[in-house]
Amino acid sequence: MMNRTFIEDKLKEHGYKLTNQRKAIIDVLVEHQGHFLSAEEIYSKSKDKYAQTNFSTIYRNLEILVNTHIIHKTQIKDGTFSYELVCSEAHHHHLICKGCGKTENIDFCPIEDLQKKLGSKNFTLTDHKFELYGYCQKCQEDQ
Repeated sequence: MMNRTFIEDKLKEHGYKLTNQRKAIIDVLVEHQGHFLSAEEIYSKSKDKYAQTNFSTIYRNLEILVNTHIIHKTQIKDGTFSYELVCSEAHHHHLICKGCGKTENIDFCPIEDLQKKLGSKNFTLTDHKFELYGYCQKCQEDQ
């Protein structure tokens, strides 16, 4: 799991300064590890930590964090992107709750079997992500 110090060091390595707004965003992401949050949720929670946080800064910083491989970006529902700290450097995939954004790792890669079949298609796979969407037990009970 990533901690604040690791994230701050990684940003510094890429030449980014640690502004108060950026620190607030990092704190929110660290506090919500294992859950995807929308930009709006990150904005609201960051604003509680640093009142001068503005929405355009949230989007700029989220893109920086995606590009530096600190966070993962995905679409869970309605075309809205959600963000989560990268939980591991190891190759893995996720189960994602569409209700609360909770994530769980999948410990195997189903793409390996597909890759064998792609060999005959004259296609070289360079990257992939495998995400399964549904509802965790708590969200199912709440419905």
